[in-house]
Amino acid sequence: MSEATPLPSAKDVRELVEGLVGRDVAVETGGAMVDPAAGALVGVYVDRGLQLVAMVLLDLPLAAHIGAALGLVPARAAAEATELRELPSALAENAGEVLNVTASLFNAEGAPHVRLDRVYQPGEALASDLAPWVLAYVRRTDLTMQVAGYGGGSFSLLVV
Repeated sequence: MSEATPLPSAKDVRELVEGLVGRDVAVETGGAMVDPAAGALVGVYVDRGLQLVAMVLLDLPLAAHIGAALGLVPARAAAEATELRELPSALAENAGEVLNVTASLFNAEGAPHVRLDRVYQPGEALASDLAPWVLAYVRRTDLTMQVAGYGGGSFSLLVV
């Protein structure tokens, strides 16, 4: 019998993001749950049977800052995106790549293989079967993150 999908620690999340963006990332636990209704980039992770296993949500400011840092885009582009409440496609694509690599945090020995299945853009309605999980009290990690030289926002990771 296989083990359950692990809940990555705040340290694991920080190290993954730091490694990808090449900048220091400050992380505080106990952040607010990210609500996609307020604008968020949402990654949906499934197992081999296409069953929902996990979700990762980056609020719009964090998605913009991570996307800009990964693409070496000036910080002012992320600030503009946050101010306009719109995530440009280049920043969304970069932040989506971070969501893709985040799947590696779920793939522990003995646990089912997990992959990124879909990315929902800020403002895009989640599938009706996903929406109830977003603010559910399941195994989850809610963080506040700051990317050095860029800015930050809120990060939620949940394992169903």
